[in-house]
Amino acid sequence: MAMFLTVSGSASPDSCTERVLLTQIVPRLAGGGHEIRHLAVRDLPADALLHGDAGHPRLTATAELLAAADGVVVATPVYKASYSGLLKTFLDVLPRRGLVGKAVLPLATGHMASHGTLLHEALRPVLRSMGAAAVVPGCFLTEQAARSLGAPQYVGAREQLDRGTALFLRLAAARLSRQQAAGARSMA
Repeated sequence: MAMFLTVSGSASPDSCTERVLLTQIVPRLAGGGHEIRHLAVRDLPADALLHGDAGHPRLTATAELLAAADGVVVATPVYKASYSGLLKTFLDVLPRRGLVGKAVLPLATGHMASHGTLLHEALRPVLRSMGAAAVVPGCFLTEQAARSLGAPQYVGAREQLDRGTALFLRLAAARLSRQQAAGARSMA
């Protein structure tokens, strides 16, 4: 089984972004028996993040956790048509190629449907620049949809989460298969 890291770039523990991540994405991933580790960036030491102190013990441990993950889900609220500054600060302090070979699923929530372009125009390029092997097109939900996912009118939002998570799982499984095959070849 795989180990997946979920990263929340929300400043608030009760944000709709965090709620979607923990109540929708995590159960979809855990259903396959995978280990899920969660990181709320807001819980990391602010001084170390703001000063880019990658050598801080908590940030070093976080980088090691990221390196051990088979796939990463990156969740962020949209603020002023961009992903959160908290997430940006976190990504900046990580190793330059900290996502090498990993499957990544971006998730964002925002006020307006037009904020969904953030995933393609801003967040995906950053994740790719960090070496992600595959960045799933991502899931964007308006805050209204995120708060009311059980309502019939948001069936499309639930289907988007299903499709995004399923693709993420397939890409992560392919990565694991390649690693196992490479390990078997090196032992031969």
